[in-house]
Amino acid sequence: MPYDAMNDRGDEDLLLAFAGGDAAAARALTGRLGPRVFAHAMRMLGDRAEAEDVAQDALLKLWRIAPSWRVGEAKVTTWLYRVTANMCIDRMRKRRSGPDLDAVPEIADNAPTAAHQMQQNARAEALQNALNQLPDRQRQAVILRHIEGLSNPEIGQIMDIGPRAVESLTARGKRALEAILSGRRSELGYEDDDG
Repeated sequence: MPYDAMNDRGDEDLLLAFAGGDAAAARALTGRLGPRVFAHAMRMLGDRAEAEDVAQDALLKLWRIAPSWRVGEAKVTTWLYRVTANMCIDRMRKRRSGPDLDAVPEIADNAPTAAHQMQQNARAEALQNALNQLPDRQRQAVILRHIEGLSNPEIGQIMDIGPRAVESLTARGKRALEAILSGRRSELGYEDDDG
């Protein structure tokens, strides 16, 4: 089956095909979910090498459980985000000595000028540093909601909490981020965004 034909198949279908021995299905699912898992780990950890390790380990766990996957019990993406988040939290707990202030998340390559790119780097670094100051659960909820764009019910499944708890965590996290970043608006080039 051509690789392009895999794009029309759902995540669960691809996972089950892999469990049945279809290596092309695994490649297609990795191509689809790998970048998302890496981006989520990168936002949670703020360290590229650690995020790559977590993304790889999370996908390996997915491949290991593929033969015992229970159809309809959970979405593949929900399961994978939960595993990734748990692995990130474990790593953050192990390195509690302090945030890595040198870690800079990936940013878009389409910046028109060097000055704009530097400003984007400063904004991304400021956001990552602010995220690193949040408690683990708030950070996870804020990233899943406001950066990954997941719904509250999806986040609730990933974090094993109810939708109201998700709302509370994201609201507190967003307020904390605003407080952390409020004194840096001018420095980060947001002085014209007060309207």
